[in-house]
Amino acid sequence: MRYLGRLHGHGIVTRMNRDVCRASYDIDGFAVRPRGITGSGEIRLRPADLAAVFGQRDVHLRTDDGRLLALRFSDKSLSEGSVAAHVDVGGDLPTATEAWPG
Repeated sequence: MRYLGRLHGHGIVTRMNRDVCRASYDIDGFAVRPRGITGSGEIRLRPADLAAVFGQRDVHLRTDDGRLLALRFSDKSLSEGSVAAHVDVGGDLPTATEAWPG
């Protein structure tokens, strides 16, 4: 496993191809053989919106720069009123080290 860098910014969380809300994200990228590129990090959104998507399938983040990232929640439970959750990230992650600004 090789650390590639960090992506951060804002985007729209979607579920089943429907917009849910705006969110911010902070993702670390890793090259993992033989699977390719994977990410791990945090998304932050309003508590009610987070509660609505937490643990659900087909949750994505459409970043403001046009990437579509698949999100899978890592934690088993969510504390009431939480505004952040840890996620494993796949999808349209950069493949070149230079694209991960750090």
